[in-house]
Amino acid sequence: MARRTLQDAYFKKAKAQGYLARSAYKLLQIQELKKVIKGGDAVLDLGCAPGAWVQVANEIVGSRGRIVGVDLKDVRHAFGDRVQMVQGDAFELAPEILLDAVGGGPYNVVLSDMAPNTSGHGDSERSARLCWRVLELVPDILAPRGNLVMKVLEGPDYPALLRDTKGMFAEVKGHKPRASRDVSCEMYIIGHGYIAGRVPQCVP
Repeated sequence: MARRTLQDAYFKKAKAQGYLARSAYKLLQIQELKKVIKGGDAVLDLGCAPGAWVQVANEIVGSRGRIVGVDLKDVRHAFGDRVQMVQGDAFELAPEILLDAVGGGPYNVVLSDMAPNTSGHGDSERSARLCWRVLELVPDILAPRGNLVMKVLEGPDYPALLRDTKGMFAEVKGHKPRASRDVSCEMYIIGHGYIAGRVPQCVP
């Protein structure tokens, strides 16, 4: 009961503090733990709707930073001049489009809170495929020593995905923020220090 009450508190806290979703606190807790974003960074947020992670990133990067949010949905919240929205499919958008959105790039941080439409069957596999798509994009859009945060639903592909990420970043950690729901099998893979030229090896 106490845990559920805490989760309800995140929802109420988001409303009170003006965040678009309780998921804002997942990124805030990841940032507190691992400091993935810093002032002046260019940040790409894949699967950004409704925009809570964009809000958090925008607060951190400050006046010299830039945020690009990508989603299949049309996100119309007024985030300010430092934020640009791109409506599209991460599986179809060319790296050049993503780089153009930030003035030529590259990005210092790539975030992904993307999740598949859940059906109860094959959800973790589809989630892992979304993450591998993120890793496929990384060599073309992320600066050397850049950072990564991406959500995955734990399942049979999780160990291979984690190994693949470790092959591309100097430091990698799987983490479940306190703001994640008890019943959720979501994990966040956090990568620090992209090693230039490294590409994913296990893409299905």
